[in-house]
Amino acid sequence: MLREWTEILVPLLLPTALYLGWVWAVRWAGGDIGPVRWAGMPWLWLAGAGVVLLALLLIVATVGFGTADEGVYVPPRWTGGHIVPGHFEPVQKAGDSAR
Repeated sequence: MLREWTEILVPLLLPTALYLGWVWAVRWAGGDIGPVRWAGMPWLWLAGAGVVLLALLLIVATVGFGTADEGVYVPPRWTGGHIVPGHFEPVQKAGDSAR
């Protein structure tokens, strides 16, 4: 559940949180920006920025943290009364001899 929060919800909501923090900071510093009108907020821009941030995060997570394991994946299987977990078996290269 924590992974969904960090990978999906946080990037989607971060631009809105930053914008609302900026509005609060300007108001706290004495800036006269008038009352906050929820209907007048740039919702489309905030949602678009959240989607772009989410897409960048998913691309970085996919490309940057992919597996570098080489070989053939052997899925989990039931053997001899117990489960053998999935694993990678290395591929023998040409010229390698089996001993």
